[in-house]
Formats: sequence, C-alpha cells, structure tokens
Amino acid sequence: MPKSTQTMQNLTLLDGQKFQITIQRLCRQLIENHNDFSGSVLIGIQPRGIYLAKRVAEELRKILPDSNILQGDLDITFYRDDFRRRGEQLVPNQTKIDFIIEGKKVIMMDDVLWTGRTIRAAMDAMLAFGRPEKIELLALVDRRYSRHIPVAADYVGIEVDSIASQKVVVSWKETDGEDKIVLLSETK
Repeated sequence: MPKSTQTMQNLTLLDGQKFQITIQRLCRQLIENHNDFSGSVLIGIQPRGIYLAKRVAEELRKILPDSNILQGDLDITFYRDDFRRRGEQLVPNQTKIDFIIEGKKVIMMDDVLWTGRTIRAAMDAMLAFGRPEKIELLALVDRRYSRHIPVAADYVGIEVDSIASQKVVVSWKETDGEDKIVLLSETK
C-alpha cells in the first residue's frame, strides 16, 4: 500500500504595503476611541502579540508625537488552562509592564484570535497588575467560527474563515525578515 505524502499549501492573506496599511488603519480606529491615550495603555500578549503592540505603539507615536503612549508585554504561560497538559517543560516569557493599569483603559493585542483561550488567560494574568476601567481587544487576524470561549475583538485587521486543520502564521519584519500573514493548509 503506498504511503500518502502530506504537504502544506500556502495562501498569502496579507503582506508588504497592505500589511502596513492595516496597522495604520487599526491605529486610526484606536485614536477615534482613545484620543491622546492619556487614560489608555497597550498590552501585547506574549509571545507574538508583543510585535503587534510594539508596531502599533510606534505608529501611534508618529501620528501623536505629543502623547505618552504606554506599551507593555504580558506573559500568560502559567495562566493558560492547558499548561499542565503539555508534555514538554514550559519556558515562560517575560512580562514587562512598568506602569499602573488600575483605572486605565487597556487595549490587549494578539496577532491571531482563534479559540479565545489565550485572551482569557491574558485577562487573568493582567489582574495581577490592577483592575482596569475597561479592557478592549485588538487582533491582527480573527479566525472566525472557531471560538471555545465567547471572546470577540473590538479591533480587527483581517478576518479569516478557516477550519481547525489550517494554521494562520503571522511573520514580522523584526524577527522573521518580512511582514506577512499566511494561511497554511495540509494537502495529500
């Protein structure tokens, strides 16, 4: 009986100038709701949401040079509901939040919103830093129709209808050499 070989089929969803325009659009939407950001902070969820948060903060500083844009990184490793189920040893990322979130509007950011479990863990982890006035979610990619937990993003770069066997990969110029979003599908 012949062995079946599986390969990955790539579909580029967003790259180059369109990627940058999407980031700029998200920044404009944030400005509509947060004005000068005096009462708001940006939190990137480790590991990949921090690149989005840094890029958004950088872009906001260009648009609003007189504003103090606060941006931090949040590790959720030990707040995940599946961390005890994993066979490998977990290596936590770094949390870097050097400001108070008590009474602030927090915009949490992640590259891909899929099941919602990462966002739930991030909300639990964030409460160790205080009680925000409001929490909003910004996702570069929203994989609709795949939630395990009822979570929805307030700001979305692109929406993708995908099945569980597919994977969405976001590449960042800072770490991967290019800005790109790819949908990977297994083919036989």
